[in-house]
Amino acid sequence: MDELTREFLIESQEGLDRMERCLTDLEGHPDDAALIADVFRSVHTIKGTTGFLGFKRLEKLAHAGENLLGLLRDGKLAANAPVITGLLRLLDALRSILKTIEAEGQEGEGSETDAEIVGNLERLQSPVALEATAKASSAAHVAAPRAHTPRKQGRLREPPAPPESAPGPVPAEPAPPPASSAAPVTTEVSDSEANRARTVAPSASAAESTLRVDVALLNRMMNLVGELVLTRNQVLQATSSDPKMTLLTRRLDMVTADLRESVMKARMQPVSNVFSKMPRMVRDLAQSLDRRVRLQMDGQETELDKSLLEAIKDPLTHAVRNALDHGIEPPAVREAAGKDPEGALRLRAMQEGSHVIIEVADDGAGIAVDRVRDKAIERGLISAERAALLSERELLQLIFLPGFSTAKEVTNVSGRGVGMDVVRTNVEKIGGKVEIDSRAGKGTTLRLRIPLTLAIIPALIVRSVRQSFALPQGALSELVHVTAEQAESTIEWIEDAPLYRLRGKLLPLVFLDRLLVPSDAGVAARERDSFIAVLDADGRRFGLVVDGLADPEEIVVKPLSSALKGIGLYSGATVLGNGDLALILDPGAIAMKAGVTMDGDDETGHAVEQDSAALSTDRDFLLVEAAGRRAAVALGDVLRIEQMPVKRIEYVGMRPVINFDGQLLPVDDTAGVLAGIQTDPEAPLVVVVCRDGNRHVGIAVSHVLDVATGSELVESGTNVRTDGVTLLKDSVTGIVNLGGIADLPPDSGAANEWSAEAMR
Repeated sequence: MDELTREFLIESQEGLDRMERCLTDLEGHPDDAALIADVFRSVHTIKGTTGFLGFKRLEKLAHAGENLLGLLRDGKLAANAPVITGLLRLLDALRSILKTIEAEGQEGEGSETDAEIVGNLERLQSPVALEATAKASSAAHVAAPRAHTPRKQGRLREPPAPPESAPGPVPAEPAPPPASSAAPVTTEVSDSEANRARTVAPSASAAESTLRVDVALLNRMMNLVGELVLTRNQVLQATSSDPKMTLLTRRLDMVTADLRESVMKARMQPVSNVFSKMPRMVRDLAQSLDRRVRLQMDGQETELDKSLLEAIKDPLTHAVRNALDHGIEPPAVREAAGKDPEGALRLRAMQEGSHVIIEVADDGAGIAVDRVRDKAIERGLISAERAALLSERELLQLIFLPGFSTAKEVTNVSGRGVGMDVVRTNVEKIGGKVEIDSRAGKGTTLRLRIPLTLAIIPALIVRSVRQSFALPQGALSELVHVTAEQAESTIEWIEDAPLYRLRGKLLPLVFLDRLLVPSDAGVAARERDSFIAVLDADGRRFGLVVDGLADPEEIVVKPLSSALKGIGLYSGATVLGNGDLALILDPGAIAMKAGVTMDGDDETGHAVEQDSAALSTDRDFLLVEAAGRRAAVALGDVLRIEQMPVKRIEYVGMRPVINFDGQLLPVDDTAGVLAGIQTDPEAPLVVVVCRDGNRHVGIAVSHVLDVATGSELVESGTNVRTDGVTLLKDSVTGIVNLGGIADLPPDSGAANEWSAEAMR
């Protein structure tokens, strides 16, 4: 294939994708002249280029579509259901021919389907069709408003009025076929997304500023960046004790971080590339299933790695099909239940930390837990005895088992028992998670939690059985240090199951050494200091007990050999900064192998109030000590805790700063921690890195003491608390106000005590 043809195929596919999005939007907003103009432009571009390249079959189809779209653009034809259907059939035919050209180098011979599509497009342009659609358009202006809420965007441009010409005689031709009884799918998007959809084709200057890059080249660049990250980690460790190399290694660290970020951004694409396929699919399914559906899409600007975006297409398709087939009821059934006959289906994407959350929510019938249990028993997927012991949340997980289906018969939409199994399997292959919530009669929400990228991830390095392992920080909630003396009183054993009492709740424990080398290692662990990594994995909350911790690292994920995959405890491998090989632990697989049950608590995160002077009794706080004084930091604001030698501290003016993820992070030392240790460059310093709105700040502390709830902060006998100060077990504890920490550029100096602003 020559370069010109290849470029034509790429541009034409992009044009057809844009045309499909516009057509599904146009059905809900038939008077939108901008949408019609965008569709016309796509077909016109294809027609003009095909003539130059000699693709006569494409040219003939595009010409017929262009004639019909010209009438739409001039306001002589209304964009009703038959017209939209005819244009969608044209789109499918054009796309099919483009695939043939790509595969075989030529467009193939014309078929009866081509003639049928052209004939249908010409019939839609007949005088009878024009008159019928004109009447339908007039009726639409006086009809009652639709049940759904209109889009909140700018005023729609009205099409120009048709000529004031006398109508000629109307030939006796059959009227166009009636529209389907199911109402058209309405698609709602946010204001910013709607404005982007209305943007005209990019100008020449915009086109000149972009460059198409082959995905294989991007993959190669990402692999090379991964190797560079590994080399950087090794250089940093090898030169950590050489002060002459400090500036060079710091520069290498910053450049590597910037390069990694740039390459990752080049691979990121908006989820709208996947969401844009959904309106057409929802429209076709709604008509075939006799459903009325209002589709709403939010967060389409959220970006995800291209390889992961491709991987979620099938899971998202299955989830949407299930929502229409099993979730949203037919209009008559919904009306009988007191619902709006038009069902609501919502697709939402948002970023949370290092993950992207994609939700598929419907307001349909929900999932009947009893029916799920009965079907699972009937199909032999679980025993009746085991099913009787499961909670409702655990029973919902049965829908993900291979072969499970509640459909009464097999159709071309569902019933084969492979839909939800495919969703979970494909999402977990890319390191993601699937969560489901459902209420009978109210609806179901399926939540896909996808990592932003699989190539490079932050991880905590842990030690067990004299080996190093990498634990992804995305699943890590907190760390607890347990001394040998504390283990005797805080670790409880129920038969052979260890539990740890964490802030009044029992946390199931999994001893990593006992899991790796089945023995009495867990019992021996009670006789020495250990660390508990509190993990959240697939709805299971548990503590992983390890022997020791090392510094966190950015690790490059390498695939596992088939032999290690069979063990089921690891998600990959990596090379650490010291050159050691380490396996990457899979928290979800560990929880399942250890028999950790689903967490029955329906806990949801809540936003941390910015004003920390108003102390809430249901918030968690990190307790620290700084130069002999105690302080409490809202745990929701804490990003991470860094331990480093004091020589890593630099100064901008009089303000201490550290290099944090390639940026200068201001460090608050109003307690005077640095003054007591700065004479020893190797002295350990603890910095609590916090999020304050859109910025990051650090707090220099001597020790991290514990985690306490707000109620514990006021549990002393007098319950005395003033603004920013409380009593904790008869010790004065300051409540740190992150907003009181000055940003760069710094003040002229720093006080040697907690400032009044930081305590307020």
